[in-house]
Amino acid sequence: MSSASSGKEQKVSKEWTPRMWQGCIFHSWIRMLAKNHFLMHPSKLYIGCNITAISTLHLGLRLLQKGLYGTIPENTQLKQPPLFIIGHWRTGTTLLHELLILDPRHNFPNTYQCLEPNHFLLTEKFFKSYFNFLLPSRRPMDNMEAGWDKPQEDEFALCMMGQPSPYLDVAFPNNRPIDKDAFEIDSLPKHKREGWKQDFKRFLSELTYNDSRRLVLKSPTHTARIRTLLELFPDARFIHIVRDPYVVFPSTVNLWKSLYDTHGMQTPNYKGVEEKVFSEFNILYNCVDRDKSLLKPNRFIEMRYEDLIQNPFPIIENMYQQLELGDFSMAAPHVQRYLDNRKDYKTNKYKPLEPRLLEMINERWGKVIDRYGYPRREAGASLLV
Repeated sequence: MSSASSGKEQKVSKEWTPRMWQGCIFHSWIRMLAKNHFLMHPSKLYIGCNITAISTLHLGLRLLQKGLYGTIPENTQLKQPPLFIIGHWRTGTTLLHELLILDPRHNFPNTYQCLEPNHFLLTEKFFKSYFNFLLPSRRPMDNMEAGWDKPQEDEFALCMMGQPSPYLDVAFPNNRPIDKDAFEIDSLPKHKREGWKQDFKRFLSELTYNDSRRLVLKSPTHTARIRTLLELFPDARFIHIVRDPYVVFPSTVNLWKSLYDTHGMQTPNYKGVEEKVFSEFNILYNCVDRDKSLLKPNRFIEMRYEDLIQNPFPIIENMYQQLELGDFSMAAPHVQRYLDNRKDYKTNKYKPLEPRLLEMINERWGKVIDRYGYPRREAGASLLV
């Protein structure tokens, strides 16, 4: 392994965690298996059998929820346009999400809702009352706090509902990608594109039926989907957060390896992880650079993670003003309390990047590095990610 991933100094204690695929509805799980030719490692077969059984239960619960609630939840209109936090993985999207949902006027999809999107209206209260022990207390990739009530990426909900997603590659990391076109939804065939839109809107509508406050959503994959999201929500707001690419690279490599280890149905060989990070970085930044011109100044803002960490209050207050999110003073005390409680949080540490990786980052990501004002790195620089 390269120094980008093998030099991690801070060790995160391992806890048992359920596989995310245990939230799949039956047809989406079977379709995923078929697309990957059922190439599951023998040591994971018991997990596959478990997921198959549970996915059947999810289908029954979905039908029961629909029978009890009818079509009212899925046809509920959003009262306010959603706020999308976009940006590459490991750029601070989770931190920004957690800061924004402190506002009592904001709602968000939590981990249970994203992993059980097919029947959370019916089962959430019961499950969280009796099965909290099933989730680890910390995220494996960065030691941040986890829990069923914590904010989560809505991309996981789309996976569980059977929609195309780049995240499906996590299940079979040694196979070729099965949804390589799922970053840009408008590039999918029409029937897949419309199916994605329908399920995404259904999920947000059911969240709104449950809680009518403004939805704050965070998924790095949405960075490539501004056009599609505007078709669904013409008045949506977008916050794009960026971070030093030299820090983002090793952290993202570690992210994918951690997810392969935790949620993969194969024993990962990690081949192609570095290339995956290099290419997907350019996909996201090319898309956001192309599409941000579609947005008015009061609907789009960019910020650097480093600036947010150094001066959070003026950065967030300016964001509220520019995006017309209301009076920041209602959220300010909650933000201050959160930041005070986070003072002892320590970032992961990595060894200096290998010279070959520095050269590749400068060559393949140089335009983005320069665009956002980051200095070019020389060999031997230490990293905090």
